[in-house]
This record gives sequence, C-alpha cells and structure tokens, in this order.
Amino acid sequence: MLEAIIFDMDGVLVDSEYTYFQSKSQILSEAGHEVEDSYHFQFMGTTSDYMWEKMKQEFSLPLSVAEYIQQMTALRQAMIKRDGIRVIPHVQEFVKGLSQAGLKLAVASSSSLAEIKVNLAEIGLSEYFSEVVSTEEVEHSKPAPDVYLATAERIGIMPENCLGIEDTKNGTGAVRNAGMVCVGFANPAFPKQDLAFADRVVSSFSELDADSLTKIYQKVRASHA
Repeated sequence: MLEAIIFDMDGVLVDSEYTYFQSKSQILSEAGHEVEDSYHFQFMGTTSDYMWEKMKQEFSLPLSVAEYIQQMTALRQAMIKRDGIRVIPHVQEFVKGLSQAGLKLAVASSSSLAEIKVNLAEIGLSEYFSEVVSTEEVEHSKPAPDVYLATAERIGIMPENCLGIEDTKNGTGAVRNAGMVCVGFANPAFPKQDLAFADRVVSSFSELDADSLTKIYQKVRASHA
C-alpha cells in the first residue's frame, strides 16, 4: 500500500539547478576552463563535495574542495538574493493535496540540511513535510539509496510502501536502488535528463494527485508481483 511520497528538492520543489550551473561555470572559466551547461548534467543529484572533487581532478584545480564550495555557495547566494527562490510550477498545490489525502511526505535531497529548510520555508511548504534528510547525513550520495532509506526509516514507512519523485539520472537511480516506485519529473524548462530508471515520467505536477500516484504505484507493484 502506498503510504508516503518522498521528494527530491532541487529541480523538483525549487528551480535551483541554474544557480549551480552558472556558479560552477564562472569558477571554472576564471580558472581557464570553459564548459557548456551540458557538462554539469553528470553532477545533478550528487553532493557538492563529490562534484568538486571530480572537477578538481579533471582540471587539476589548485584550491581545496572546501574553498571551491565556499566560492560556489557565495555566488549562488548572490543569485538567489537577486532572483529569489523559484518554486516549480504547480508543486505547492500538489504537495498540499497529497497531505490532505493523508499521505506522509518527506524530502530527501543532496543539498545541505540548512538549505533544504530555508527553501521549504520560503516556498511555504515546511509544515507539510514530516522529515527532511540531506545526503550530508548519510554515507553515500545518490545514486546510492542511502538518503532514501534513511528517510523511510525516519518516517517509519517501509521502502516498498514509498514513492520517490526525482528529476535526474542519479536521483531516479537512488529511488530505484532503495526499492521504491519512482516518478521522474521532466521539467520542460530544464535540459532533458536521462530518467530511464523512473517507472513513470511526467512533465507537470498538474498531471498528478494522490489518486494518480496511487494508481501508478499499484500498477508498478502489480507488474513486479
């Protein structure tokens, strides 16, 4: 039985990916390395530590991972101060409807715990999520299942009774690896992502409600029986 919906945050609840893309591109450009936006796709759904460690190795960057994260965070904060936190269209009504239907809701994100809480408060959704979990609290980042399994444990729901919503290859892989049903969100405003691990892909949260998610969940579980 479907009992809980677990949301990723970046790209699912808030439109924040562009701040990562632009800040990293600027830092790399200043270090003499020009990259396209598509270069950053591989890191969507992973942690800041992971992606800067990889970029440091690839480009032989001189500073520490911590220093690059600090630079990126400062640039991102300036962008958010300028633009505000952008909420994904229709997600507020969607979350509120799921809560009213009696489903337990949680967030499992690669962002820091502090950033998750600030974003949820800014878009007016904090009260609807019983737990928020960051990959900084678990051993392995997405696509490992750790953050989803930790979230399920905290809300007291078996993983097989949870459905995860993600927008990246790493994220959908994490949901699949956790043994949960996965809905992939293909935001038409974002670059196309590999969502092959998702059981169902949607392009707008206006397409979904508690009943439709329950039907998706039941169909997937029946096909695996």
